[in-house]
Amino acid sequence: MRLFKALGIVVLAMCAIALASEKNLGIHRVADVSFEAAVQVGTTVIPAGEYKVRHTMDGQDHVMTFTRNGKHEVYRVKCTLVALEKKAPQDQQIIETSGNQRVLRELIIRGDTAKHVF
Repeated sequence: MRLFKALGIVVLAMCAIALASEKNLGIHRVADVSFEAAVQVGTTVIPAGEYKVRHTMDGQDHVMTFTRNGKHEVYRVKCTLVALEKKAPQDQQIIETSGNQRVLRELIIRGDTAKHVF
């Protein structure tokens, strides 16, 4: 019985650490994003559509994974987190035009305290 109690305490501690680390980043792990037209993110061109976006870690690298809703298309792009002064009041995409290509430079998710820079 003591073993189960100790194991339960360890599991709870691990969950608390995982939740605390997510709070420290100041971001949602999963969000919904849509693009009206194809957009270049980093070195990857992502077609127009609606996506589920997940922030993950790959070693020390921050990675955004864009999964197209209803399709099996997945795009992985490295990003950098930059702290915001306060929680973002709304979703925002900072897109520049380079030639005839739209380039996503920053992605801000409502409620986050950091933005994703590509």
